[in-house]
Amino acid sequence: MRKPRDFDGELKALQDKARELKTRKVQQLGELVIATGADELSADELAGGLIVLAETKDAGKREAWAKRGAAFFQSRARRTAPAAERDMDGAPAQPGGAQPV
Repeated sequence: MRKPRDFDGELKALQDKARELKTRKVQQLGELVIATGADELSADELAGGLIVLAETKDAGKREAWAKRGAAFFQSRARRTAPAAERDMDGAPAQPGGAQPV
């Protein structure tokens, strides 16, 4: 005969996992804010900028922002990785890139 499943135990484990993932996401977002220098902004400025980004439907602007973000992460990886492990195929950051309006 099969052992009955402990649905309460499984549900608790899933809730714990979801809570852990949410905590990790919040921590990573905070680290991203600090790494980009956005922690110098007030909470109102940061929230306003994020709202504009989230509401933007222009695919061209979103693509430009995505490229700039990718370049940011690639440049950080190059600074922290040893020379032998660097990926030199990435595009350099464009200082005059598209800015949110």
